[in-house]
Amino acid sequence: MPTPGVTPMQPPSRRTFLALGLLTLTGCTSGTDDSDRPGGAGATPDPDAPVRLRAVAATDALLAAQDAQLAAGGPQTALIQRLHGETIRHRAALADTLPAGATGASSGPATGTPGPTTASGSPAPGATPAAPATPAAAARQAAQALLAELGAAGPDLARLLASVAAADLLQAADLGDTTPPAAPPTASPSPSAGATAAPGPAPAAALTALQGALGAEHAAVYGYGVVGARLPDDQQRADARTALAAHEARRDVWQRLVTGLGATPAPAAAGYQLPFPVTDPAAAGRLAAHLETRLTTVYADLVAALPAPHRPGAAAALHECAVRARRWGAPGQPFPGIAEPAPTAAATPSATATGAPS
Repeated sequence: MPTPGVTPMQPPSRRTFLALGLLTLTGCTSGTDDSDRPGGAGATPDPDAPVRLRAVAATDALLAAQDAQLAAGGPQTALIQRLHGETIRHRAALADTLPAGATGASSGPATGTPGPTTASGSPAPGATPAAPATPAAAARQAAQALLAELGAAGPDLARLLASVAAADLLQAADLGDTTPPAAPPTASPSPSAGATAAPGPAPAAALTALQGALGAEHAAVYGYGVVGARLPDDQQRADARTALAAHEARRDVWQRLVTGLGATPAPAAAGYQLPFPVTDPAAAGRLAAHLETRLTTVYADLVAALPAPHRPGAAAALHECAVRARRWGAPGQPFPGIAEPAPTAAATPSATATGAPS
């Protein structure tokens, strides 16, 4: 199988592999003993539980908007049905590790978008549910809610939040919402009441991930030089120039950040070997899609590795790469940049609980 990304013409090193996006996704593994899982017998409380509850609530609001639109029907019914199934998978992943019943059932067509809630996510006494937003607006609102939690989440959950937020923004675009995403904050968001900020990763790990992202951008800049040279002078070449400029800008951002941490930025390799021959416009488009898809993995891992103040920038880069990957024809991904989590049975809502039409 060809090496993903573009391979430097030099003996492989850890930095080289990082630059290619050859990052092993890390995650929690558990045995069959319930005491190994949050909420199991003898288990310690999950510090991410408050963040997960708020993320599930935001996703339930999106499901409510989708349910309402499906009940009303219309020309976008088939598309919303597909997106609804994707959102159910998002909810299951976000609710994973929460005790069974902690989040309740997600909203269906009759409940609308949740109004004020208690700390457990249930409606506050006397609260009047608001009318559901349109699915496009609700998808964007859900994405912004998840991104606002990046600073309070642990590394693995932060990676998941960034991935699901990118998917939600892609849903909004699919439904015609072309509003540019809100600019990511330059500092970590303040945790909601009762939440505590998650401890950040070790500085050495963050620096290693930053150098890896920088190396991946060096490779992408080289790759887009090849892409542009194989495209006719039309809109595709213009798109390639725009993407090249975006990757050069990201490269410069990571170089400045690495320098600010007192380290020397990783230089570009002397040359790169492409993963497959690029001799015509079709192959050039495949290379562009390949580069962007690999970069979503790099940036999902970077979100997990960086301290809270710098996570929004990595999450924004993840979303931008996912958008470009789709434009170049890459297959859609329900969880951009990560493998789909395998939720526990207790955290997986049934179709009836989520209001999915039969």
